[in-house]
Amino acid sequence: MSAALDWQKSSFSGGDDNQDCIELAEADGQILLRESDAPGTIITTDRTKLRAFLLGVKAGEFDHLVG
Repeated sequence: MSAALDWQKSSFSGGDDNQDCIELAEADGQILLRESDAPGTIITTDRTKLRAFLLGVKAGEFDHLVG
C-alpha cells in the first residue's frame, strides 16, 4: 500500500472539511476504514463483510446504537 489512498467520506458528513466522519478506501482488494479525526488507525475488511454490514445498517439493525 505504498500508493496514496483515495479516501471517500459520506455526503451525509457535510461539505465542511472539518467534519469528523468515517472514511473508506480500497487497496489491494481490501476495504480500509478510518475516522477522519484519527487517520492513523485503520480497520481492514473485505467486500463481502462490508456488504453484510451495510445491509444490516440499511435494515436498521444498528439503529439502537445511535438513537
